[in-house]
Amino acid sequence: MSRVAWHLDDFALGLTDVAPATERAYLADLVAFVEWSERGGLEGPTDVTRRSLRRYLAYLDTRRYSRRTVARKASSLRRYFEWCARRGLVSPDPAAGLSAPSGTGRLPRVLRAEELDTLLDGGPDDMTSPRDQRDTAVLELLYGSGLRVAELCSLETTDLDLHAAVVEVTGKGDKRRRVPLSQPSVAAVGVWLDGPRQAMRGPDSHDDALFFNARGRRLGPRDVRRIIDRRASAPTHPHALRHTFATHLLDGGADLRSVQELLGHADVGTTQIYTHVSTEHLQRVHDATHPRA
Repeated sequence: MSRVAWHLDDFALGLTDVAPATERAYLADLVAFVEWSERGGLEGPTDVTRRSLRRYLAYLDTRRYSRRTVARKASSLRRYFEWCARRGLVSPDPAAGLSAPSGTGRLPRVLRAEELDTLLDGGPDDMTSPRDQRDTAVLELLYGSGLRVAELCSLETTDLDLHAAVVEVTGKGDKRRRVPLSQPSVAAVGVWLDGPRQAMRGPDSHDDALFFNARGRRLGPRDVRRIIDRRASAPTHPHALRHTFATHLLDGGADLRSVQELLGHADVGTTQIYTHVSTEHLQRVHDATHPRA
């Protein structure tokens, strides 16, 4: 693959308005597109037509990518070819107005009761090591309060009020919100703070970080994924715990606005996807229990 012919490094230098993770996502999407293009004989952006872009999106669909992922990749292509057009590398812009499925078709996976039990209660029999007690506290917080992984990893000990059973969370856009703690969360975090946390501290530990990894540094998203991999009975994405939290609240009768506040969604439309998940659950209950279903 020729990064020079496609000007990928120059494009990356122009991504000054996005977060590092977004920049990595753009480049990963473009590298995949370039590799596909070069297999088909396209040697640079000037060889790309609107038809070839449509063929690529169709190819992604055959590879069973979610509509959300295809929509993100289409966005990356629009951003790249818009940059190419401004630089005079292409004319006209073949990706102008390029559309893809909205990405709202795939519903979040909600964990089954037995999967949740395995995650929260299915660790080693003794569950007494500092790592085990940390893992339990992490999982209880992710499910019991519906936290994003990044929110959990950024928690400080001062963000918690175990007596009042609340945690103050820094969400997207540095917005702060107060979220109730479940009683199992209060108990698990209390155990973690009462000894195991100190045992996992290291010389490089951040004084106020709530959770540490095996090296004594602040827990990161990859560490959280490893925790779930150790406990889960089947491959489970960390965000599934947040999905499950929201769906269980709606199944229990919570109103949509309250769930929106708890999740920290700026737009209630983002929260509405969980009503579809909950409706599917209710439909299954109806079909399984109603005598004339």
